[in-house]
Amino acid sequence: MKREMKMQTEKVVIIGSGPAGLAAALYTGRAGLKPLVISGLQLGGQISLTYDVDNYLGFPEGTTGPDLIELMTKHAAKFDAAIVFEEVTEVSLLKGSPFLVKTSGNEYHAESIVIATGASPKRLKVPGEEKYIGHGISFCATCDGFFFRDKEVLVIGGGDSAIEESLFLTRFAKRIRVVHRRDTLRAGEQLKKAAYEHEKIDFVWDSVVEEIVGDDKVTGARVKNLKTGEKSILEAEGVFIFVGHYPNSRLFKGQLKMSDEGYVITDEKMMTSVPGVFAAGEIQDRLYRQIATSVGQGSGAGIMTERWLRERK
Repeated sequence: MKREMKMQTEKVVIIGSGPAGLAAALYTGRAGLKPLVISGLQLGGQISLTYDVDNYLGFPEGTTGPDLIELMTKHAAKFDAAIVFEEVTEVSLLKGSPFLVKTSGNEYHAESIVIATGASPKRLKVPGEEKYIGHGISFCATCDGFFFRDKEVLVIGGGDSAIEESLFLTRFAKRIRVVHRRDTLRAGEQLKKAAYEHEKIDFVWDSVVEEIVGDDKVTGARVKNLKTGEKSILEAEGVFIFVGHYPNSRLFKGQLKMSDEGYVITDEKMMTSVPGVFAAGEIQDRLYRQIATSVGQGSGAGIMTERWLRERK
C-alpha cells in the first residue's frame, strides 16, 4: 500500500524492507499504527537476490527470495503498512522522539523507529577488485550467473552463502572452483554434501586471493597457498566473492551504541540505546543471520514498538 506523504509525524517509521522490516511492519500494522516503511534501493534487501530458499518453515517445497518478499509485502500491506521507495540519507535520534528521518527527497518525523537496514557483502580489498567490479567480479550469483554461461568461474569463500551461490552457478557455468582459506567448508552439512558431490564444483583449499587479474575484464586471480607459500594464477572469466558481511550501520554512528564490528546493540526488547528506536535483523544480529530469525526479531521489534508507544502515553 502506498499513500501520499505529508509533513506529519508518523507513529512508526521502519527503515529497511527485508524480512525483519516487513515483520515489524506487519505487527505494528495489526496494532493500527499505520507504519511507514522506507524500503531503500532494493525492496526486500538481500533476500530479493536469493534464488533458492528451502529452509523457511512452512515452505516444504522451497521458494525463491523474490516470491517470499512479495508475499511478505502483501501481508504487511493488508494491515495498512505503506512503502516508499526511497533511501534514508540522515537521521536525528539524540534529541528524542519525535525523530527526524531524511531521504533524498523527503523529511519524515517519527514517534518511533525500527531500524532493519541489514548487512552488505565484504570486499577482499586486494588489487584489481575495485577495477573489475561489474567486469567479471560479482557479489551475487543469482543476479549475474546468467552472464557466465559455459564459462569458468571462481567462488571465494567457504560459508553458507558461498556454497549456496556455487550450487546456483552450476546452472550456468562450465566449472566452478571454490577458493577457501581453510581445508574444510564452514557451510551447513546439507550444503557441503551437495557441493562435494557436484561434478561441476572443485575446491582450492588453504588458499587466499592476493590479486584479481585481467585486461578489460577479469581473466583470473592470483592465489597463495597458506601452507606452502606457493603462488599461482587461476584462470577464470568470473569471480564471485562471498567472504562475509558488514552491518549497514554507518548512518547511525555516533547516535546509537554499537559493537566494535558496527552491529547495533539492542536489549531483550529489541530497543537500542535510544528509547523509542528499535533494531532487528542483520543490523544487530551477527550470530544467526537467517530469514527465520530476522522475521522473529522484526516481530519482536514491532510488538515492543507498539508497547512503548502505548506506555509512553
